[in-house]
Amino acid sequence: MEAIDLIFAVAKKETRQLRRDKRLLLVIFFFPLFLLIIFGYAINLDVKHIRLAVYDQEKSKTTRQLVQSLVSSDYFDLVADLSSYAEVKKYLDKNEVQLVVVIPPTFSNDFYKERGAKLQFLIDGVNGNTANIVYNYSQAFTSRYLQKFAQKVRIETTNIQFQNLIPFELEPRFWFNPDLKSSRFLVPGLIGIIIILTSAISVALSVVREKERNSIEQIYVSPISLHYFIIGKIIPYIVIAFANSLFIIILGNLIFDVSIQGSIFFLLVAILLYIYSSVSIGIFVSTVATTQLLAFLMAVIFSVLPSLLFSGFIFPIESMPIAIQILTNITPAKFFLSIIRGILLRGVGFEYMWSQYIYLICYGTIFVIFSIVRETYNRRRFR
Repeated sequence: MEAIDLIFAVAKKETRQLRRDKRLLLVIFFFPLFLLIIFGYAINLDVKHIRLAVYDQEKSKTTRQLVQSLVSSDYFDLVADLSSYAEVKKYLDKNEVQLVVVIPPTFSNDFYKERGAKLQFLIDGVNGNTANIVYNYSQAFTSRYLQKFAQKVRIETTNIQFQNLIPFELEPRFWFNPDLKSSRFLVPGLIGIIIILTSAISVALSVVREKERNSIEQIYVSPISLHYFIIGKIIPYIVIAFANSLFIIILGNLIFDVSIQGSIFFLLVAILLYIYSSVSIGIFVSTVATTQLLAFLMAVIFSVLPSLLFSGFIFPIESMPIAIQILTNITPAKFFLSIIRGILLRGVGFEYMWSQYIYLICYGTIFVIFSIVRETYNRRRFR
């Protein structure tokens, strides 16, 4: 009970300081709404190295040439050769491919006999902008293949039936985001950015504020444990970050029709684990920085910038150089965005995302350990 009382006392003190800081409260509660409106409407990006899988039910020379026409450029990378619709669903659910080309067993026969050969494209529509680009690329490449093939046939034969080849009849299906709205892709990512802003930066500033006011010395000589002090300091910011996350989810549903397709329980668990990871960054920064300005800059460099650039929030990770793709693993936002988009948009279960949960736990724990070691050193040096 004494430990709980100490933690509650520190949390109460921090809450009172927050209430007096009107400008910080304005940023914490209204900036998320500003981000939601701005990012909900305005971002379009080019895409390369689209992950492609093929379900070829015919496996003929004609179909192999068709697939080769797709993968012979930098726009498509062949990831897998599928053998059933169950595998198609699995690869799309796990976000391992962005496009699946389904070739029916009668494709060549229908093509040569002018029956209107059908070619189906199953496109991951979570990112509406990317899905549109994938669709346009696939149309362009198949049309170019058709023109080359028809020209070759006309040269090599005088058979009248090849003089008027029927184009492919494409049947695109956009999974997860049928309307191809970019906002449905961006709104879940905003939650990760907002948590960073209201967790890492706020926690770092709140602890360093004690150093600037020299009140941290009173904490060092007091009987309160370091663990209790840190827990009490971060509780208000955890509550604010969690509330802002729910706020964005509700507004995203009301304004942009981003509804929860998967488990609410695992969504809340993911948010809490990501808050834990974000707060751990702020705690670590606070043990190193000595001024609020330095704490702010360090928090931005260690948390906000990587979350914006390397998480897949705006820029597709698949289009980045290999070295940068490896570097993206330094930010927990990458794995959190994978979870939250999977739950909100794809409706996938825990079995597809358990590794991301483990990463968030490990990431937060490592930074907490670093923070405790660093702060223990600070206390010993003070005494």
